[in-house]
Amino acid sequence: MAKRLRIGIIGCGGIANGKHMPSIKAVDRADMVAFCDLIPERAEKAAKEYGTPDAKVYTDYQELLKDPTIDVVHVLTPNRSHAQLTIDALHAGKHVMCEKPMAKTAEDARRMVQAAKETGKKLTIGYQHRHKPESRFLKSVIERGDLGDIYYAKALAIRRRGTPNWGVFLNEYEQGGGPLIDIGTHSLDLTLYLMNNYKPRMVVGTKYKKVEHPECGNPWGGWPEGANTLEDAAFGFIVMEDGATITLDATWALNTIEPIQEGSVQLCGSKAGAQIKNGLSINKAEFDRLVEIKPDMAAGGVAFYDGVKETPGITEQRRWMDAIENDTDPVVLPEQACVVSEILEAIYTSARTGEPVYFNK
Repeated sequence: MAKRLRIGIIGCGGIANGKHMPSIKAVDRADMVAFCDLIPERAEKAAKEYGTPDAKVYTDYQELLKDPTIDVVHVLTPNRSHAQLTIDALHAGKHVMCEKPMAKTAEDARRMVQAAKETGKKLTIGYQHRHKPESRFLKSVIERGDLGDIYYAKALAIRRRGTPNWGVFLNEYEQGGGPLIDIGTHSLDLTLYLMNNYKPRMVVGTKYKKVEHPECGNPWGGWPEGANTLEDAAFGFIVMEDGATITLDATWALNTIEPIQEGSVQLCGSKAGAQIKNGLSINKAEFDRLVEIKPDMAAGGVAFYDGVKETPGITEQRRWMDAIENDTDPVVLPEQACVVSEILEAIYTSARTGEPVYFNK
């Protein structure tokens, strides 16, 4: 029987409870042996619910990192602290999964990549949309060459209303921005991954805080007067070195009748196109007709058998553990996630200055 991985959790808030800890438990190939949070009650609650009987609780992450028996650390804190916690954990000899986005700034993301190279430890970022059945199916279709040269794409993360008003989501110092860095990062990551294109040449960006009363209709309610200084929406126009064009739309509040689109992608290639939006569709021309194909992503189909079903978060943890145990590359490489952070920062910079941002690499 393979040795069970020993995992330490740093940050026991929403994303830890909503995705990472239940997903690790569901995979059942690792033990959560240490929990750290600035609020001790949160770490204690997590340890009681998800930890081993002898799980340790910390308020100082450096103390957690001193435990030589811990193999893996999950960094699940606000964006501002991702880089330092990850770098310290890597240098402490731990593999690291850091929640998205990789970092608050592009420079911090580059420091994280360098630390992974220096230590030889594995680093990945929590972009779970790559692990959706639609994404995995479409990636195989693209790698077979069915879409041809993908020269235009849309990355969509659009909410008509959906501003998170808890934790530090509305804190620019902690997070670095609003919907662009929160949910836009997912759609951009998925788009670049499917295209296998990580060489941006130029970015133009805009951002807006325009919607009056964005709390009206917000599923999580409102917020105190003046608490939200972040953008309602941000848009990017990205030109890659090979000439491909990507547009990125990210909104928490937008007066549109379009349904929610998160982790949504539209790809247009020389042979065919594809879209992930409420499922997967592939479009092409055959026998002088336009054709749309909708693969069935549901498992099963046989009486009395529903197949194996798991959330993208569970798939993410399973594939991460596979990479560690088999000493292979994780699905999300740190170099790829770093490019996502660089593009996001370029959109914010262009929106602030009114000028294009050019990449010289």
